Amino acid sequence: MHFSPEVRASISLEPWLQTPAGAYLLGWERAQFDRIVADIFGFHAVQLGLASLPALAHNRMPHRWLLEQPAPEGGAALAAPTLWGDFTDLPFASGSLDLVVLPHALERASDPHACLREVDRVLVAGGHVVITGFNALSLWGGRQALARVGGSLYLPQRGEFISPRRVRDWLRLLSFEVVGGRYGCYRPAVRTQAWLERWRFVEAAGDRWWPMLGAAYVLVATKRVRAMRLVGKAWAGQARKATVARPVAHGRRRL
Repeated sequence: MHFSPEVRASISLEPWLQTPAGAYLLGWERAQFDRIVADIFGFHAVQLGLASLPALAHNRMPHRWLLEQPAPEGGAALAAPTLWGDFTDLPFASGSLDLVVLPHALERASDPHACLREVDRVLVAGGHVVITGFNALSLWGGRQALARVGGSLYLPQRGEFISPRRVRDWLRLLSFEVVGGRYGCYRPAVRTQAWLERWRFVEAAGDRWWPMLGAAYVLVATKRVRAMRLVGKAWAGQARKATVARPVAHGRRRL
């Protein structure tokens, strides 16, 4: 079967990122990651996939890894050090990472909710997760939906586009608190660099007037610290201490 150049570029994410629209998206997402991860501190950080976007480049943790699934898309050059594993079965000990970044990882995971559960497992209390993805409720998402009925696809074909609201709900069902988020990429779904440049003026307007129509989103969440509960003898001892009577000085009552 022969595909048109547009459809071939839409089969997987890595080749699509080499198109003008893909480079536009990549530039916006890299700026978001650079801004966010620069202020997150710790010792161990991992990026799940998408080697063409060095999301941890501005992070200063001493140990940083890229984890790719067994068959990286498009044959992109891999950064070092690179690990291999499944996004739904991360090869890290529980509570061992301070930061996990997911550039479109949920869209490419076999089970996106299981992927988030694994992120929850490997993060330390107070650790951060940063997620980017396509916004299905955007001009780009609308064009993609129409193309599935008939026509050439605009966005990558593989993967499920998950709404940021749904990702927020999943995070809250686990042990995360969403602390930040933003939409971006408001230019229409055009294919050429020339037309993308002509629509540059809508960036500021979109950010102000219709932010939820951005083609991409970024979410930042922290893993909540679970409250400790005293049980057994320790709790009983605290209760007994609380009930010990104290001597009261008797004297004239004052108002």
